[in-house]
Amino acid sequence: MIRQYKYALDTHLFIDAFHDAVAEAELERFHERFTPVEYLSVIVAQELSAGIRSAPDAQALKKNIFRVYERRGRSFAPSAAAWHRSGDVLAQMSRQEGLELSRVSKSFSNDILLALSCREHGCVLVTDNERDFRRIQRYVEFEFVKPWPGVPS
Repeated sequence: MIRQYKYALDTHLFIDAFHDAVAEAELERFHERFTPVEYLSVIVAQELSAGIRSAPDAQALKKNIFRVYERRGRSFAPSAAAWHRSGDVLAQMSRQEGLELSRVSKSFSNDILLALSCREHGCVLVTDNERDFRRIQRYVEFEFVKPWPGVPS
């Protein structure tokens, strides 16, 4: 039996595409190939929205990214269980690694929540942040791949 993958993109892949023509072309190739199995986490949507500095950019983000996924029913959010588990993971990291919770970035907390919600929704996370997600994988069973899976350059 062949497994049908579902993919969710990490925030930085979108940000890179907004600022770099090569990254934009890579993202477009990914979209062309994987649109039917591509999903957007509301965590990523929140991070993208937070980085917007102008009203026209906010409108473009909503029109060209958010609404596209929403129309197709391909946006997903973490459950209450994922939120609770993310706190448990941070506590485990504090006990086992000496992680100072007061110094944990919102981005890293979001990454834990993203990993958990990708697992809940059966999505493979596509990310260039291998270091943090390998670390999270010691506590959360989920799948991630580096950009761009199965996309010829």
